[in-house]
Amino acid sequence: MDLRHLRYFVAIAEKGSVTVAAERRLHISQPSLSRQIRDLEEELGVKLFTRGARGVELTVSGHGFLDHARLALLQVDTATEAVRRAAQPTKQVFALGFLTGHEMTWLPRVMQVLRDELPNIEVTISGGYSPDLAEALVRGRLDVAFLRAEPGFDLEYQTVSEEELIVLMPSDHRLTARTAIHPSELADGTFITAANRAAVLHDVIERYLLQNAVDIAPEHGVNNLAMAVSLVASARGLALMPEYASNLLPWSAVSRPVQGDAPTINLVIGYSASNSSPVLKLFLSKVEELMAREDHGIQ
Repeated sequence: MDLRHLRYFVAIAEKGSVTVAAERRLHISQPSLSRQIRDLEEELGVKLFTRGARGVELTVSGHGFLDHARLALLQVDTATEAVRRAAQPTKQVFALGFLTGHEMTWLPRVMQVLRDELPNIEVTISGGYSPDLAEALVRGRLDVAFLRAEPGFDLEYQTVSEEELIVLMPSDHRLTARTAIHPSELADGTFITAANRAAVLHDVIERYLLQNAVDIAPEHGVNNLAMAVSLVASARGLALMPEYASNLLPWSAVSRPVQGDAPTINLVIGYSASNSSPVLKLFLSKVEELMAREDHGIQ
């Protein structure tokens, strides 16, 4: 396995088509790309894609591999940038981290509030699980991260948005006929929840079920949204996940709001109070502007 295999795999996953990925993104022949993916699947010993009339979709194994492939490519890109920075050490670096999926909303806004400083700084970007981002902040590998308010870390947190949780379900589930899902209906079949590694989300879901007297023994616990979506489609289950999940659903899954008061989860920016970076201080002085862009839907 080499980086080429990872880049090919991610390109197909994001385009949903071997042909489109080959022609429009990778600029190689479709047979050659298919052969490379077969080689990767043989090396891993699993199928990464299922093929159908609409193109290709990730298998459960494929969803699990996607986050790791993206992270590996990000790490390579970061290492490359680090080498370049070593040759130009006078330029300041601002390291941003995002809970996977949130970079699509927040990165453009961050770049806008920093636009006057961009000629003078170099911005690096990484994504991952919330606990990993918190650890990177503590260790000084990140300056700021958009994450959950993880307990047990010596960090400062500031809330930037509050998201309602919604119900994910297969696109042909009987509950899709409803405009909203009553809490008691979450016990109707397989229930997918957040694993202990996603502790903040896990606790929000547990409190909501308890407050609504819903007795569920979850059959699956997931660490990330991609795995939740995959299990919703493959295990034909229901899941409570943050609202931004609705922007990432394949055709095989849909979302509905919950009936009544929905549970909510906060997205925060986290940083270390001991970080003396002047760019961090500048960023923190513009958080209100960043939140105003969110409130008014400015992209």
